[in-house]
Amino acid sequence: MATTKRHDVKDLALAPEGIRRIAWADRQMPVLAAIRERFEAEQPLAGYRVAACLHVTTETANLARTLKAGGADVVLCASNPLSTQDDVAAALVDEFDVSVFAIKGEDNDTYYQHIEAAVDHKPQLTMDDGADVIGVLHSQRREQLGDVIAGTEETTTGVIRLKALEADGALGFPIIAVNEAQTKHLFDNRYGTGQSTIDGIIRATNVLLAGKRFVVSGYGWVGKGVSMRAKGMGAHVIVTEVDPLRAIEAAMDGFEVMPMEQAAEAGDIFCTATGDKSVIAREHLTRMKDGAILANTGHFNVEIEISALRSLAAEVREAREYVEEFTLEDGRRLYLLGDGRLINLAAAEGHPAIVMDMSFANQALSAEYAVEHAAELEHRVYPVPEDIDREIARLKLQTMGITIDQLTEDQASYLASWNEGT
Repeated sequence: MATTKRHDVKDLALAPEGIRRIAWADRQMPVLAAIRERFEAEQPLAGYRVAACLHVTTETANLARTLKAGGADVVLCASNPLSTQDDVAAALVDEFDVSVFAIKGEDNDTYYQHIEAAVDHKPQLTMDDGADVIGVLHSQRREQLGDVIAGTEETTTGVIRLKALEADGALGFPIIAVNEAQTKHLFDNRYGTGQSTIDGIIRATNVLLAGKRFVVSGYGWVGKGVSMRAKGMGAHVIVTEVDPLRAIEAAMDGFEVMPMEQAAEAGDIFCTATGDKSVIAREHLTRMKDGAILANTGHFNVEIEISALRSLAAEVREAREYVEEFTLEDGRRLYLLGDGRLINLAAAEGHPAIVMDMSFANQALSAEYAVEHAAELEHRVYPVPEDIDREIARLKLQTMGITIDQLTEDQASYLASWNEGT
């Protein structure tokens, strides 16, 4: 189908393959499909302009289709230079008439030009995976803030940034923290990122994890998922943490816990999952053994101090696709995967669709909620309403063919009372 939408994608001729893959993902996203069917009938987003800065994947394509079915005018740009699936971007433009600005491997200037293009759409709703659109609106396009009724944010890193903006009294419109929904972080962050991160490391390197000392930095929901899956592949998992509660949890989950200074000398494979910068810094790089592999699964490529790695190297070469070999002055070789960007999307396909079904159901229903409640929302970061979270869980169980018990009236009364005890 010819399109009149503005776009910047690699090649529209890739669209047929993208269409096939979008359909495959859709089969595993029944909750989002049910929302799309209702949206098409009810048109809750009719007339609203949406700027979405998300990973341009098959799953995201089905979210864009859902928003469009609900009446929204959608512009999509990439939230990471390496996460775009070019065939999906082409299919969204050519088949589904969505304006897309995303090319896998785009340079930094093009990446921000694409974000500017999304902001040029003059959005009334924003959807972010890392708060880049919101960042541009608050720094360069402040005159547009009054047009935005609300935004959503899907990453831990982005929510941290936006809560800091709120704390400074500088947040220009309400944000719904999709990342904080239980049907997002308990499943997407743990099971989705856990599996897809291991997938990305193995695709990039083809190494055997069994018997390796696998260092996971950060034991939030993402770190828990990566640790669980690495252990399941036979790796000896070491966790580094700054939070004493999470460190205790990691120890009681059976993982060795130590500072990065110590782990740097022990590890064969390192994966950062903290959302902070310089987690693996120069002093750690100088301690690592020959052949150590470095990967990141946090949102931005700041967790590994790449500039220090480059300055320490006597020689740099591409060892294989998505693998850079840094030979140090003493002959040791360190391997950086995917330019230090999210390895699950840089070298693999990101989360399985069955998990993203819940995350993107949260996105769609949060957008609907924002439109319905725009007049009463303050310039704050809000959690996803509990009734939306529970409804998504209920629908997911239903699509999985799982039924659960219901409280009897007597049980519900007991739980609500204070004077019924022993």
